[in-house]
Amino acid sequence: MTLRLYIPRDAAAIAVGADDVARALEVAATARNIAVEIVRTGSRGLFWLEPMVEVATSEGRVAFGPVAPEDAAAVLDAAVSNGAHPLRLGLADDIPWLKKQTRFTFVRCGVIDPRSVEDYKAHGGFKGLVRALTMTPEAIVADVITSGLRGRGGAGFPTGIKWKTVAEASADQKYIVCNADEGDSGTFADRMLMEGDPFVLIEGMTIAAIAVGATKGYIYIRSEYPHAVVAMKEAIAAARRAGYLGAGICGSQHIFDIDVRVGAGAYVCGEETALLESLEGRRGIVRAKPPLPAHHGLFGKPTVINNVLSFAAVPFILDNGARAYADVGMGRSRGTMPIQLAGNIRHGGLFETAFGITLGELVDDIGGGTASGRPVRAVQVGGPLGAYFPRALFDTPFDYEAFAAKDGLIGHGGIVVFDDTVDMAKQARFAMEFCAIESCGKCTPCRIGSIRGVETIDRIRAKDRPDANIAVLQDLCHTMKFGSLCALGGFTPYPVMSALKYFPEDFGATPRLQAAE
Repeated sequence: MTLRLYIPRDAAAIAVGADDVARALEVAATARNIAVEIVRTGSRGLFWLEPMVEVATSEGRVAFGPVAPEDAAAVLDAAVSNGAHPLRLGLADDIPWLKKQTRFTFVRCGVIDPRSVEDYKAHGGFKGLVRALTMTPEAIVADVITSGLRGRGGAGFPTGIKWKTVAEASADQKYIVCNADEGDSGTFADRMLMEGDPFVLIEGMTIAAIAVGATKGYIYIRSEYPHAVVAMKEAIAAARRAGYLGAGICGSQHIFDIDVRVGAGAYVCGEETALLESLEGRRGIVRAKPPLPAHHGLFGKPTVINNVLSFAAVPFILDNGARAYADVGMGRSRGTMPIQLAGNIRHGGLFETAFGITLGELVDDIGGGTASGRPVRAVQVGGPLGAYFPRALFDTPFDYEAFAAKDGLIGHGGIVVFDDTVDMAKQARFAMEFCAIESCGKCTPCRIGSIRGVETIDRIRAKDRPDANIAVLQDLCHTMKFGSLCALGGFTPYPVMSALKYFPEDFGATPRLQAAE
C-alpha cells in the first residue's frame, strides 16, 4: 500500500524548508522500504505551521507541522502507525484556523495538485465554465452583477458593471487582462492562489471572455513571483491540452487563450492604466481617464482588467448561483474576502471570511495578537498606502463603506500589525518616501509632493517648528489627495494623515494641535 503525503510547493513554505522536508521524507521512506507518493500542493495559509505535511488516511488528511527535515523520519513513523507525535495537529479540516473560515475562492488551495487538471475537476473545477457555456453573455453578466462582486484589487468597483460596459462596446477585438502585480506590503493572496489553484484563475478569465466577447487574455505577474509564473504557465499549457483554452473551448464555438507577461518590478504598474502601458511594451506611466480601459484599453480596444481574486471568485458564482454569493457579507460588501495577516503577529497567514468581521477579531482572535507579546499599537490595512488604525477603531467591521467612513481603505485585504515600539512619524515618512521612489513622475502632486513630504517630516522629527511644519504637511497631503492623477499619489496621504491624527505625540504636536485634529 502506498502512503500519500501532501507537502506545499508554495513559495512561503519553500522559504522555510518545504523542499528539504520533501527530500527528507523520501529518504526516510526508502530506508524503511515504505512506498510513498508525495503530492506537492499549494499552502493552506497557516504560515506559522509551515512546512505543514498532511497524510492521507481513511478518516481524512492528518496534518503535522511545522516539520523540519530532522523531523521527517519520526513524522513518517507516526503516519504509518497512526501514532502520537508532538507535531501532530489532527485532521487538517478540523484545525480551528481553517474551520472558522468561509472559503469560496480558496476552497481548493492546499488541497489539490495545482498542476493537475484532473484533480481540479475532481474538486468541482470547471463547473462554472460548463454552466457559462449554456448561458447567453447577458445572463452571465447579470449573474455577476447580482452576486454583488466588487473588484478585490482595492478600488471595490462592481465587477459586473465593468463587464457590462465591455460587453456593450463595439469592437473587432476585446481583451481580458488579469492584474497579478501584487505589490502591497503584507499581501500574498494572489501569489498563493496562482501557486496553489491556478486553474480557478484560468476558469474565471475564460468565463469573463465568454461574457464580453473577448478572444485573448493576459496575466501580468510581478517579477518577484517566479514560482507563480511557472505555475501559471504550466497550468495554461495543461488547460490547452485538455480543451479548456484555445479554439473550440469544451467543444463550443468560443475561442479564448491566455499568455503570461512578467513585469519589471514597478509598483505603479499595479495601477491598471500603467499596467496596460507596460503590456504594450512602453514604460509604465499612468494614463489620464477618461477614456476608461473598458472603452479604450489594451492596444486601444475594450478591455476587462480585474485583479486575480476578482476573476477567481467568478467560478463559484457561476457554479453555485449568484444568490449563494450575495447572501454572504454585509451592506454593499458581498461575498468573502481573503484577508492576509502579516507583520508583528503570532498567527500570520491567509484567512478567507465573509465581510463584516471586525478588525479586532482579525487581529486579536484570529491573529492571536503580536508575535512579540507586546501590546498592539497600530495596524495598517490596505497596503503601504492604507491608513493606520489604533486599537480604538478595532470595532470597525471589515467592509468597504465602514472603512471609508473612517478615512481608511480595505485595498487588497492586507493587514500589517505593529506593537507599541513603532515610531509612527517614521512610518509616515516611509509612506512619502515610498511614493517618491515609486512615482511614475507624470503628475506634479505625486512627483514633487512626495519629495516635499519626506523633507517636511524630517523637519518635524528634528523638532524644527513642528506645529508649523505639521500644518504644511497637512496642506501637502490635501493637494496630493485631490490633485494626483492616480491612487499612488492620491492614497499616500492616508497613512500620513492617520498617523498624525491618531498618534500626534510621535510628531511632537502641541496639545492645542492635537485637540484640533
